[in-house]
Amino acid sequence: MSETTDLFIIGGGINGCGIARDAVGRGLTVRLAEMGDLAQATSSKSTKLFHGGLRYLEYLEVRLVREALKEREVLLQAMPHISWPMRFVLPLDPKMTFESDTPVSKALALVMPWAKGHRPNFLIRAGLFLYDNLGGRKILPGTRSLSLGASPEGAPLKDRLKKAYEYSDCWVEDARLVSLNARDAAMKGADIITGTKVTEAVRDNGVWRVTLDDGRVFHARALVNAGGPWVGRVIRDVAHLDSTETVRLVRGSHIVVKKLYDHDKAYFFQGADGRIIFAIPYQDDFTLIGTTDRDHQGSPLDAECTAEEQDYLCRFASEYFATPVTRDQIVWTYSGVRPLYDDGAKSATAATRDYVLSMDEKGAPCLNVFGGKITTYRRLAEHALEKLVPHFPQARPAWTAGAPLPGGDFAVDGVSALIDGLMADHPFLDRRWATRLVRAYGTDARRLLNGAASAQDLGRDFGASLTEAEVDWLMTHEFARHADDVVWRRSKLGLRMDQAQIDALEAWMTNARSAA
Repeated sequence: MSETTDLFIIGGGINGCGIARDAVGRGLTVRLAEMGDLAQATSSKSTKLFHGGLRYLEYLEVRLVREALKEREVLLQAMPHISWPMRFVLPLDPKMTFESDTPVSKALALVMPWAKGHRPNFLIRAGLFLYDNLGGRKILPGTRSLSLGASPEGAPLKDRLKKAYEYSDCWVEDARLVSLNARDAAMKGADIITGTKVTEAVRDNGVWRVTLDDGRVFHARALVNAGGPWVGRVIRDVAHLDSTETVRLVRGSHIVVKKLYDHDKAYFFQGADGRIIFAIPYQDDFTLIGTTDRDHQGSPLDAECTAEEQDYLCRFASEYFATPVTRDQIVWTYSGVRPLYDDGAKSATAATRDYVLSMDEKGAPCLNVFGGKITTYRRLAEHALEKLVPHFPQARPAWTAGAPLPGGDFAVDGVSALIDGLMADHPFLDRRWATRLVRAYGTDARRLLNGAASAQDLGRDFGASLTEAEVDWLMTHEFARHADDVVWRRSKLGLRMDQAQIDALEAWMTNARSAA
């Protein structure tokens, strides 16, 4: 690759890596720089759902919901190893209310003032009907009514809850989605640079001159600012652009507790304050509960689930679960900062989740990316290329809609067969271990195991079934540099490893990097 590329992308989150993959697949030359690890910030700290955003219908964000619903099944087929269908149970509760300033709640207040902000059941069913049909659903089953009495879904809930609706969305391993997009981009020729910060980007003789904090200087014909929560800082302090557009940082916090129920469905709970949370089966032995919506001040890297937010999520979940959820059940918390386009909304909850792509063409072009949902990352990348392609007439057409991510080249319903085949070829694997490998690497699990006849063939065991062979794969193919990259982003094995094991892994990876 020459020192002057077509695109230089700042930011290794889902938007940056998705744009890099799309662009290099169209024949453009691409270089991407990420100051930390891929998906280090927002993109590894989502609620981990490919979903349309049912509650966004209350804000009449129909275009966003429609696009997201269409994408669920496109993405499900492209990555059946890291994404899979999930059924969501929405219990009906008389306490359910609207967020008071949504367009739908205001309209309902005019025509049904006696409802006093409560969500009537017919409106919920109408919303679910739209949710089922807006996106041309083909794979996922539709909504059905559910009696909670004497049912597995009703067993963990309070007795007052008699009825629910059950609908479909999808789970996704969010940080793995990012690393696999980056891997695919690199396999197609993109230069992916991690652990390196862009300190300056200036226009120079019709191109961008980009300086990194290690002293390297590159040139590019166009700049893409996919800095996520730092998009505003890149505009002001790195590229020195004259722009009035701003980003609103909204913190979404989650708690992980020990497993609260035995079935494999998630819950969608609606609160008396008008907000919603999910309770989702997580990593086999846990339940994930989230999220909050709070405006965030300070560095995005300092975001944490505060004691107040932990109490809020426990209290909210306890309104529905028969056994109260308490702080002492929490085994892990995380908090991500969503970089939403500042549309002047009164509350963090009401701020638009739609993305905005802003082009600065006062010289060499710069595309600034605001907002976005993980579900719509591929369409965001396509729209980004639509804005950039006029500057690159040699670019080939859009291509990602039917293209699997690495390891995802198998049928949506083929996971069990893949697990069985892996265990047959590697008898030392138990089902839990084989399932974890397939759910992380898909068809690449065979390449990772490389014909191993025993666990010893995979090298050192770091704990929780993490072996030297797997860590080497992640360092070689997926840009992992530190233990946290492995145990908290490319996997969640940190939930099963103690600090001594993680420290030993860090020492091993440091030595491996030094020897490379």
